[in-house]
Amino acid sequence: MSSRLKETFSVPRPAALAAKVRTLAPGMTRSMQRVADALLDDPAASAALTVTGLAERTGTSEATVVRTARVLGYPGYRDLRLALAALAAEQAAGRAPVVTADISVDDPMARVVAKLAQEETQCLADTAAALDTAQLESAAAALAAARRTDVYGVGASNLVGQDLVQKLLRIGLIAHAPADPHLAVTNAVQLRPGDVAIAITHSGRTTDVIEPLRAAFERGATTIAVTGRPDSEITQYADLVLTTSTARESELRPAAMASRTSQLLVVDCLFIGVAQRTYERAAPALAASYEALVHRHDPRTGR
Repeated sequence: MSSRLKETFSVPRPAALAAKVRTLAPGMTRSMQRVADALLDDPAASAALTVTGLAERTGTSEATVVRTARVLGYPGYRDLRLALAALAAEQAAGRAPVVTADISVDDPMARVVAKLAQEETQCLADTAAALDTAQLESAAAALAAARRTDVYGVGASNLVGQDLVQKLLRIGLIAHAPADPHLAVTNAVQLRPGDVAIAITHSGRTTDVIEPLRAAFERGATTIAVTGRPDSEITQYADLVLTTSTARESELRPAAMASRTSQLLVVDCLFIGVAQRTYERAAPALAASYEALVHRHDPRTGR
């Protein structure tokens, strides 16, 4: 994350631990992944181990265990153990989400529906648990006060950006989500302090999203990254980082598809936060946009 905004981050809540492990593990080293897998597979057993014991169990080193704890957002292994114990208690009480099996090519449609519903539910719960609400509040405040907002994303992430732009336009705010990466950069260089630029990228490594956010950052706009990889390159140019989770990636459902649900949740949270801060003008604007379109939805009104 950029150092322009100094934010205070709290230790992740136990409910967020499983989500953070699933989200961050793919970007870890192999040795750290072994530690992360052990934490997720059996949090109760891991919580009972010392740092030396967990290192021996995973065939890694004490330093690797400590680094894994810090990547997950904990100051040290002791704090991670406490979160693991709390997560184990939640699982024993039946409150922790259950990871479903991958969708296979032979699954009947009823099973596909059930698995997708479970994965989407878990994805939303993981994202909600891991979101830093202080960062979210700051992002909503910046959007509410912005002269103009640009949203950058490619592929499925651009569709999420278009969704946010449509919402902002309906309450009278100026917003753009260019699909062309060249147009995104040319838009970004026109931004200035008081404007907002939002980058949406699950991987955090998409060049066509990094470039315009960097341009906006260099011109003093408030920059926000919505990403599943809070340690990725995109966050170097982000004043605020909103972390998303993702449903399990599979052969039939790549990450670009699986990440969309959590991104849409973040977009909805941002919009509600903006609408709350601008309610006096947002409510009439929403009513006016509804009235302008109602006859297209219901021809029986004759309007």
